[in-house]
Amino acid sequence: MRTIYLECAMGAAGDMLMSALSELLDPAVRQEFFETMNHLGLPGVQVTRRDAESCGIRGTRVEVTVHGQEEHSEDVDLHTHAAHTHDHTHCHGEEHVHGHMHPGEEAAHSHHHHHHASPADIRALVEKMNVPAPVRQDVLAVYDLIAQAEAHAHGCPVEQIHFHEVGTMDAVADITGVCLLMHMLAPQQVLASPVHAGSGHVRCAHGVLPVPAPATAWLLQGIPWYGGSVQGELCTPTGAALLKHFVTRFGPMPPFCAEKIGYGMGTKDFGVANCVRVYLGQAEGEPLPQIAQLCCNLDDMTGEAIGFCTQVLLDAGALDVFSTPIQMKKNRPAVLLTCLCRMDQADEMAGLLLRHTTTLGVRRTLCERYMLEREAITVDTEYGPVRAKRARGWGVDRIKAEYDDAARIARQKGVPLRQVQQEVEKSAAK
Repeated sequence: MRTIYLECAMGAAGDMLMSALSELLDPAVRQEFFETMNHLGLPGVQVTRRDAESCGIRGTRVEVTVHGQEEHSEDVDLHTHAAHTHDHTHCHGEEHVHGHMHPGEEAAHSHHHHHHASPADIRALVEKMNVPAPVRQDVLAVYDLIAQAEAHAHGCPVEQIHFHEVGTMDAVADITGVCLLMHMLAPQQVLASPVHAGSGHVRCAHGVLPVPAPATAWLLQGIPWYGGSVQGELCTPTGAALLKHFVTRFGPMPPFCAEKIGYGMGTKDFGVANCVRVYLGQAEGEPLPQIAQLCCNLDDMTGEAIGFCTQVLLDAGALDVFSTPIQMKKNRPAVLLTCLCRMDQADEMAGLLLRHTTTLGVRRTLCERYMLEREAITVDTEYGPVRAKRARGWGVDRIKAEYDDAARIARQKGVPLRQVQQEVEKSAAK
């Protein structure tokens, strides 16, 4: 399977991810990428590629300037009270997307020397960019994660979050660059190592904050990360949001046949190579995908109530919900209600089970599953076009007509349902 693996031993920042991923492109395509980046229509933005080196390792550094300026931040040593200024776009710091809450005139007055952009401004900016529609959708999804994180950190609605002008353009360029590169490289999956977030403190517009910064910590929920001994912010809000959006699974690198390797370099000297390393190639022997199986025993609910709960779970996105007759203590007949869902849905589905059933507890089991690759297709038959599902893999290749289409045709033509299904299978095999 065509895979990108992100090695985040020195964290993740938007510009470093863009730098590393750009090295995976062929030289001619890489030049086209940077030409596209410099014609996005972002006011005053210039994106420049430079060769860079850290601890003897050569790689790429992408510099993003806005009207010739770069965003800056400060790592803080609380023991010596010294602040070390470093470049936002290449080192690590409370990143260029740091937000502010503007609830009223007083806040607006106190920040009069800055120009700010709201989430609505960002959306309008992104929607005008000359990039493929899927890239715009990815950019907006990543920025929505960042806005949610900043809103949570500041305790205010997303609509009240505003970003510095320089930081806004800088971050939009970084995010767009990574999203565009993912679109161009077209991996079937993106994997990543646990994320090194750094340690210590960083100075931002609101004062000195612990590492990871509050917005970054919120984004890293559900992602394995660690602090380590490096003093400084290694994982930024933009980096965390990009990882959360694109990465399928975090963990050790699986057996991997690498075709290309890229290095995205930072500027700060940590005493170790300050880079994000990415691999493009074929992953083999990958762990099976996991789902959560949630179960509860019910002996005091009507069939209608159980059916209602089943539909609630399905409407909320459960993969499947089913009931099994069982016998409980004191020989009472009962129902075992089972919900299958993605791992990231487990808490939500458990809450729905507790709310819509009479159970006092829900059991959770993690299940690995073997899966066929599935795709929706349309098959031209003597009855007209019919929607179908195609399942392939593990030596299997089969077609199954969508029931609604097959049933509608069977009723209209006065033929058995199975006859329509067989016609779809025969036509698909031609």
